[in-house]
Amino acid sequence: MLDIKFIRENLQTVKDGAKKKHIDIDLDKLIVLDDERKELQSKLDEKRAEQNKISAEIAKLDGDERQEKINSVSGLKKEIQDLEEKLKPVKEEWKKLMLQVPQVPDFTVPNGASDEENQEIKVWGEKTKFNFKPKSHIELMQDLGMVDFERGSKIHGFRGYYLMGDGAKLSWAIWNYANEFFGNKGFIPMLPPAIVREENLYGTGHLPNDAEDVYHTQDNDYLIGTAEIPATGYHAGEVLQKEELPKKYLGFSPCYRREAGSYGKDTKGLIRVHEFYKMEQVIICEALNEESVKNHEWINRNTEEFIETLDIPYHTVINCGGDLGQGQVKKYDIELWVPGEEKYREISSASYFHDFQARRFNIKYKDKDGKLKFVHTLNSTAIPTPRILVSLVENFQTEDGKIKIPKPLQKYMGGREFIEK
Repeated sequence: MLDIKFIRENLQTVKDGAKKKHIDIDLDKLIVLDDERKELQSKLDEKRAEQNKISAEIAKLDGDERQEKINSVSGLKKEIQDLEEKLKPVKEEWKKLMLQVPQVPDFTVPNGASDEENQEIKVWGEKTKFNFKPKSHIELMQDLGMVDFERGSKIHGFRGYYLMGDGAKLSWAIWNYANEFFGNKGFIPMLPPAIVREENLYGTGHLPNDAEDVYHTQDNDYLIGTAEIPATGYHAGEVLQKEELPKKYLGFSPCYRREAGSYGKDTKGLIRVHEFYKMEQVIICEALNEESVKNHEWINRNTEEFIETLDIPYHTVINCGGDLGQGQVKKYDIELWVPGEEKYREISSASYFHDFQARRFNIKYKDKDGKLKFVHTLNSTAIPTPRILVSLVENFQTEDGKIKIPKPLQKYMGGREFIEK
């Protein structure tokens, strides 16, 4: 959420930012509503102050004089009630619009309407080439008993799967290695709740915009699609000290997404599934743009380094305006090479938000002068499973149907070099 004062003082900048993100919002209507809200609130405050003054006077009176004063205030109570009734719908509509105002993107964010217009800024590794006809991850993993889609669909339904045998073991190996790798970067490991209250999704900005893509319970709680949600909300309503910052958390959780907007996309395999696991880097830092930029580059580079240690070819893109979320100032995507599709597929996103999320969660800190400020927040995927298995098994397949295990994972796989029948 942006500060209404900032919106009013920088209205054209906010309008330009919304246009760059291809978000349709009537900001002029918001200003009119804000004027109406402030006017009604001012009148209400005046009437309440008058009521308080009279109440104080009544307390000093007795007898007929007291009753006469009480009778005189009855009309004032009706005025206050009428103003409250007028203010309530105005505040509700104002809040609804405020929750839809997008963060202003950084000037380095390129123009574009969708992910097809994201710009490549880095390429690492050679695209894997084979002197034999390679198999898809579906064929490879089924041949080696690593996955069962048929029974997964029987039990879960569409996009269901079981990871079996070495498929499960390889996932554990990745989790263990990622925990070690990112732990060495100074992150505090966290196993957060996977079921959260609705306000936490409003806090991160996933609601109201992504409502169709989230699962919720009969109690109107929500299943998270990323540990970003509970990890960012960990300090909700708190005042931190400047000396505590930055806070660095590595959240590991099951994740759930309905994939409501992806009908017909990636209907087979492990690229797009309803439930998965993910490690997420979350940082809470001082309210300085240079701090956000520095940490953004750092968390994205962390994931790049992790992928490089596994020797999987990738490229990094900067997301265009139309591919940014409502609260994001800037975002990078890391995409791994998938030989079976002959293209890169997203494995990680790194974003920073300035104080957009902190205002919603009410997370502040005291600076060295004792002044309260909203923190800045950032997050980046450390690694998701099972999606990483797609690139891993396809890039490391051999002609005889084996899968070479990347060296950093071998110690977690009993010292083996290959997955084979």
